[in-house]
Amino acid sequence: MKHIRQLNQESILNSVNLKAGTDFPYLILDVVDQNSVPLNPGFRVLHWHEDFQFVVVHRGKIEIQTLDDSVVLTEGEAVFINKNVVHCVHQCGRCHYHSIIFPDYFLKFYFNFPGRTLVDSISANDALPFLKFEPTVPWQGEILERIQNLLKIKSDSEFYSYEVLVQLTALWLTLRKNISLPAAVNPHPLNDRMQQFLRYIALHYAEEISLGVLASSANVSKSECLRCFKISLQTTPYQYLIEFRLARAAELLCSTDLPVGEIAGQVGFHQVSHFGKCFKEKTGCTPKEYRKNNVLETKIIK
Repeated sequence: MKHIRQLNQESILNSVNLKAGTDFPYLILDVVDQNSVPLNPGFRVLHWHEDFQFVVVHRGKIEIQTLDDSVVLTEGEAVFINKNVVHCVHQCGRCHYHSIIFPDYFLKFYFNFPGRTLVDSISANDALPFLKFEPTVPWQGEILERIQNLLKIKSDSEFYSYEVLVQLTALWLTLRKNISLPAAVNPHPLNDRMQQFLRYIALHYAEEISLGVLASSANVSKSECLRCFKISLQTTPYQYLIEFRLARAAELLCSTDLPVGEIAGQVGFHQVSHFGKCFKEKTGCTPKEYRKNNVLETKIIK
C-alpha cells in the first residue's frame, strides 16, 4: 500500500458530517447510481472527513482514489477510510453502496480510557489511508457481517444508538486484532506536485486558470501537469477545476441565501446559463432545486 501524505486541509474540501453537532453524529448514506439519501452532490473532487468512514458495495463497482493510490470495490466488498485522508469516490457505472460515517470518539468509551490507543494508533497513522475487506478472508468476512448488521438496525428504535455502538466496537475489535500497523514510509514524489496544483486551484478557482499557469505553480511542464492529474485522479486539470467550482457552488447554495447568479460568478462561471447547465448535468437538478431539496433534507435530519 502506498503512502498518502495529508495535504494542507485548507486546500481541500472538508466534507462535513451532515449530523455533526447532533447528540449522535452517526451518518449513513445510501447511494444508488448517482442518487444519495440523504442528499449528497457526489462531485468527483478530493475531500476529507474528520470522521472514520466505512463503504460497502451491494451492486456494481466503485473506486476509492487517494493522490497516489486507489482501491476498487465490487459487490460484497468494503473499505475503511481513515480520518483526515484526502480521497474521492468514483462510481464505475451503475452501482449501489452504503457509506457509514462516524467520529473516532465513538470507540474510545471515556476520557483516559486505556484502550484509546487501539483507536489513535490507526487514526494518527499516515501510512494507513484505507483497508479493504473481502468476504473470502474469515476475519474480514466478520467485519462485513458487522457492517451489514449496522445497516439493519432500525433508526426509530429506542435502542438504536446503543445497538450501533455495540456493533461498531465489536467491528473495531476484530479489525485491530487482525491487522499489523504499517511503518512510516517516504512520501511519493507525485504528492508534492499534486499538492501544489490543488493548492493553486483552491486559491484561484474563481479566476481564469490556464494549463500553463497551473503547471508553473509546481514548476513543471504542461505535459507533466496533465500526466499527474491522469495518474492521480484519472481526469484532466480542467475537468477537476469545473468539479471543484461546482462543489464550492453547492456549499454556497446550502449555506447562504446568495442569488444563483452571484454564486455562479463567485465560483468562476461567467455565464449563469453555463453554470446551470453544468450543475444540472452533474446533480440532475438545477441550482435552485438543489438548494430547495437540501433545505428539506436538512430539516428531516435535524
